[in-house]
Amino acid sequence: MNYPEFLKKGDTIGICAPSGGIVKPEKIEELNLAKKQLEELGYKVIQTESVCKEYKGRSTSGEQRAKEFMQLLKNDDVKLIIFATGGDFLIEMLDYLDFNELKNMKPKWLQGFSDITSINFLFNTILEIPTMYCQTIKNYAMRPLYRNLTDALKIESGEEIVQHSFEKHEKVIPFSEQAEENTTNKTYDLTEKVEWKNITGENKIEIKGRTIGGCLDCIKTFFGTKYDYINDYIEKYKKDGIIWFLECFEMSTPELFRILWQMKNADYFKYCREIIFGRPLFVREDYEISFDEAVKEALKDLEIPIITGADIGHVAPQMAILSGAVLEITSEKGKGTVKTYFK
Repeated sequence: MNYPEFLKKGDTIGICAPSGGIVKPEKIEELNLAKKQLEELGYKVIQTESVCKEYKGRSTSGEQRAKEFMQLLKNDDVKLIIFATGGDFLIEMLDYLDFNELKNMKPKWLQGFSDITSINFLFNTILEIPTMYCQTIKNYAMRPLYRNLTDALKIESGEEIVQHSFEKHEKVIPFSEQAEENTTNKTYDLTEKVEWKNITGENKIEIKGRTIGGCLDCIKTFFGTKYDYINDYIEKYKKDGIIWFLECFEMSTPELFRILWQMKNADYFKYCREIIFGRPLFVREDYEISFDEAVKEALKDLEIPIITGADIGHVAPQMAILSGAVLEITSEKGKGTVKTYFK
């Protein structure tokens, strides 16, 4: 695995927008505050020209997004790229990236989640570069910074930390009821009890293995395409054992079942020791089938431990998951831990 150079104070953090952009005044205020707080922590911060642009869900054209991303990758001062936000159209820029050129470049830390999966996942599976599945830049406006945000920076700085599950998480508000709000300076609104569930019946799960995963809504788009290096990845790292981490943004439980069935029958779970699911955001339970039921029915014949409700993904707060690294994950009595190893 090609680990980037560890982050240190004085290094430059770059911001670009490979999917959506930041255009609402209150969000730009968040961006500016986030940059200020990172500078106060001792880092330099730069951003590319299209971060504060957006038209029909894109910060700019796919070609320009790829160009701006490459600008940061080629900048020797930039050691970490924290992406501006998620969205829906990151995949448009992939055809403008030269992965042969990327293989010969010095690896850098990439951080983001949701639609950012569409670049992080390929850096894992094609380039064998670990990437950070955690919050995008705007959350660094939070005062004080929540521990998942500082944990990401610690891992990127070379600390093999142990992360513990959170006590509470935010409530999931139906999409139709969500309202725009000025989140500048806000902390997470933690009202719901966190409960990791061992849905395969184990009292305690403790598994170590090489990770792969992200947002399932994005990962599914790669199946069978020229970007599908999943089987190559799991074959190369089969001796480590594979741990999939997955989370959903928006889908029905029948769709979840179908995607997991497809993955299983494409041998994507070959050598898999464990699957851990983060809290889903907008999941429609058609036919009165719950999220956990869909997962169990689709994967029951794998006969491996499966965890749901973990602190991963769209329902904050989320742990800093170093995708591509070796992680040791435990789950017992509704609580969990994740230890990162640079192997």
